[in-house]
Amino acid sequence: MTHSIKAIDTVVNIYTPEALAYRPDRRDFYSKMRVPAEMYEGFSLETMLAQMDAAGIERSMLIAAKVGPKYHPACYHTPYALVRDAVRQYPDRFYALAGLDPTEGMDGVRELERAVKEDGFIGAHFYPHWFELAPDHARWYPFYAKCVELDIPVQLQVGQSMIYDPSLPRRSVGRPITLDNVACDFPELKIIGIHVGIPWTDEMIAMAWKHPNVFIGCDAHSPAYWPQSFVHYINSFGQDKVLFGTDFPILRFERTRAEIEALGLKPGPLRKLLRDNANRVYKLGLD
Repeated sequence: MTHSIKAIDTVVNIYTPEALAYRPDRRDFYSKMRVPAEMYEGFSLETMLAQMDAAGIERSMLIAAKVGPKYHPACYHTPYALVRDAVRQYPDRFYALAGLDPTEGMDGVRELERAVKEDGFIGAHFYPHWFELAPDHARWYPFYAKCVELDIPVQLQVGQSMIYDPSLPRRSVGRPITLDNVACDFPELKIIGIHVGIPWTDEMIAMAWKHPNVFIGCDAHSPAYWPQSFVHYINSFGQDKVLFGTDFPILRFERTRAEIEALGLKPGPLRKLLRDNANRVYKLGLD
């Protein structure tokens, strides 16, 4: 299928065998998320690019994710250098996002600054539930302040968390309403609540509607099952506020693109969702 809009995927996990070597075995979780078994061993950047091409995705943002405290056996950190090198290999296809770990304190803040200033990372990313610290907890605030100083967006999971590892069940601390405090305290900070906010999607819409600096990432939940209020938001008064993402490999590129096309969005909102909003929020400077 030929796609006239070249999409920008704002939420993508680097999934090479090298990257997977840093992670605990997540087969049970991936099975629950219906990730095909043939994907468990990972694949090359070239294979990922071929899948992006088939879905009309021009560029993807690769996350150097920090998934819980580094030394807990159920957790992992994807090295910044691994993502940096992937971007350097394919600078016209990939961008880099820096994962955050609040237990690292100012060492983590300084690492974020180096990643942006020296290695060209364009944003930050974190999972509140992996640390059981809500988005408005004080331990995140030094990172927010640094993001404002660096003029980069931060994306964070909102909504329900899953049980990723039975040995370390995590509480769902990422209620979208907690972004209200953050947006009030940091009105210059561009905040992207990823994963739609399910099951509190209307709460997430309310935050994006209230605050000029709050946006929504539509990743991780199949577009065929998005709440109707969310589809209406994208197609109407929220058309400037939602950024396309997959959370690949949780959602595959081609299927996700096809399901979005099947929603029947108006041409203007569709283009904004797939490309223009990410281009503007991340200041990518693309045509």
